[in-house]
Amino acid sequence: MMRTRPLKVALLGCGVVGSEVARIMTTHADDLTARIGAPVELAGVAVRRPDKVREGIAPELVTTDATALVKRGDIDVVIEVIGGIEPARGLITTAFEHGASVVSANKALLAQDGAALHAVAEQHDKDLYYEAAVAGAIPLIRPLRESLAGDKINRVMGIVNGTTNFILDAMDSTGAGYQEALDEATALGYAEADPTADVEGFDAAAKAAILAGISFHTRVRLDDVYREGMTEVTAADFASAKEMGCTIKLLAICERAEDGASVTARVHPAMIPLSHPLASVRGAYNAVFVEADAAGQLMFYGPGAGGSPTASAVLGDLVAVCRNRLNGATGPGESAYAALPVSPMGDVVTRYHISLDVADKPGVLAQVATVFAEHGVSIDTVRQSGKDGEASLVVVTHRASDAALTGTVEALRKLDTVRGVASIMRVEGE
Repeated sequence: MMRTRPLKVALLGCGVVGSEVARIMTTHADDLTARIGAPVELAGVAVRRPDKVREGIAPELVTTDATALVKRGDIDVVIEVIGGIEPARGLITTAFEHGASVVSANKALLAQDGAALHAVAEQHDKDLYYEAAVAGAIPLIRPLRESLAGDKINRVMGIVNGTTNFILDAMDSTGAGYQEALDEATALGYAEADPTADVEGFDAAAKAAILAGISFHTRVRLDDVYREGMTEVTAADFASAKEMGCTIKLLAICERAEDGASVTARVHPAMIPLSHPLASVRGAYNAVFVEADAAGQLMFYGPGAGGSPTASAVLGDLVAVCRNRLNGATGPGESAYAALPVSPMGDVVTRYHISLDVADKPGVLAQVATVFAEHGVSIDTVRQSGKDGEASLVVVTHRASDAALTGTVEALRKLDTVRGVASIMRVEGE
């Protein structure tokens, strides 16, 4: 039976994503009503600049007083697409306290304070949904916390930032340097005027914290995620990767330890084999590769950012939350029962590709190999080239801990025959 009284929605933020959410709510109103079982009504839109013309939004709905909007008491769902920590955190908390459920796209806030927000939502028996916080339009959060809730997830590895993937893909396909590829991404609108959050891995790290928390039923905060940006990746690194049959991606990796007693979450550039599904993800697209005990290997792929893709995820959450509201129920909240410790980066075990500038004379390779052996790092392959007294030595290791590799590199730098460490790159996906 269709309910005639509409469910009222407050929209916090009306930028690229918020304006698209409002547009879809208006143009697809009849479909949304049919899917939910009741009409949904945009009851207010909180913005910073009220004088800006917003097509399709009645001026009387626009307000600069976001707090008053979420305190109204007749609001059923608050959609938060402001971003940042404050005032978003305070507004979401206030929304719960005044009877509204919340749909958010705020990855930074959820990575930092997700546990506290879930606690307030549970206290007031309200929903907190955030599919749009990770990977845009790609259905990922709900499959992890609902479809795979009966399985044991061991690893989540993915490309979760479209800007960095566009830049690295351009470097791979054209041979361009980092700055040249960044300039192209900026000109095409894929990179912000200040790309720091993307290229230094902050954006991906927030998403990794959310993914790890859901996948491993453990609270993982942004501070728990190891983060390394991609600004030091060079055309020479791509040339080395191609010689190994690999490419380079900025990856978010969340995994259980082999003994299952801890988890790790990290973001950094890595070489991956061209045979791996993530290697073929081009341009500004995102993809996440999930490994679970029963389900095996799963891959989620699609546009990871932008107004329409992100709005699609927001509207999907809106439908789910509104259905719950009509049924007098709530969806899944935080699941942190496992409470596994988060191990430091030093405990992470993987392969490494190390490029050294060395003196071109007899005995250098033996010295280098001895250092690796003394630190318990096994060498897989070595490639040496050089002339006129200078040489390049490329070492690819078997799996070793980050701590062991760090100790190895520190010792190598002390050798008189090693002029410098040109690059260190992790090798993943094998």
